[in-house]
Amino acid sequence: PDPVFAMAMCRAWNRWAFDLFAPNNWNDRRTLPIASIAAGDIDGALAEVAWAAEKGFAGVSLGNSAIYGPKTPGKLEYNDPVFEPLWSAIEETGMPMTFHVSTGRDPRAVTGEGGAIVNYVCHSMETTIEPLVQMISSGVLERHPRLRVGMVESGIGFLPWLLETMDYAHKAHHFFVRPQLPELPSDYFRRQCFATFQEDHVGLANVEAYNLIDNVMWANDYPHHEGSWPHSAATVERQMAHLSDDARAKILGLNAARMFNLPVTR
Repeated sequence: PDPVFAMAMCRAWNRWAFDLFAPNNWNDRRTLPIASIAAGDIDGALAEVAWAAEKGFAGVSLGNSAIYGPKTPGKLEYNDPVFEPLWSAIEETGMPMTFHVSTGRDPRAVTGEGGAIVNYVCHSMETTIEPLVQMISSGVLERHPRLRVGMVESGIGFLPWLLETMDYAHKAHHFFVRPQLPELPSDYFRRQCFATFQEDHVGLANVEAYNLIDNVMWANDYPHHEGSWPHSAATVERQMAHLSDDARAKILGLNAARMFNLPVTR
């Protein structure tokens, strides 16, 4: 919960990652860590974003809450104008920013029977939604059209519901909505956002119907136990047999290359 100390932890990890991977893998772009940023320390975050860009990191990862811990009224959130310099700095670097599941607060919120499933579903996977909605609804993506924002490991099955619900609130609650965005929230998502998944049959059944082919990315989540390695090829075939070759190519790599500025060899 101490944002300055949190940023110091992030700096230490980022330099460890750079020292470990840069000598062997940086130039051929095989292993590209994402720089961790504790946004609550705005001055520290600005300095670290500049350092990460200069060192060639592929992107930055922010916690799902600006300051670690439970939600409380008045706590600093990403819709606060104080973050405008940070959004400008990240946009200027060309690096995407990501929100990863289980960050921002302790996901181990429920104990007892069913706790493992409750915490995974309710306090880990869904936590990427709020920061993304804050970025869209407060006008951050309208003001920063080159900023790219992703939800990592969150899955994609909820995306049609999320986009429809944001658009519904934008229209039906217009008397209360500030700022009045010139476009629908779903337009900003489709233009500037993405989400990643490992196994998500529901999401893949809907990506074409809801025009989300360009906004989703598959990952094998190596080496975590909920990932698909070493059976990734079988996992891909099990989930994506119904998709066209062009759609599969985007989901399996081209979308990531576009969002993370990676070279594509054909």
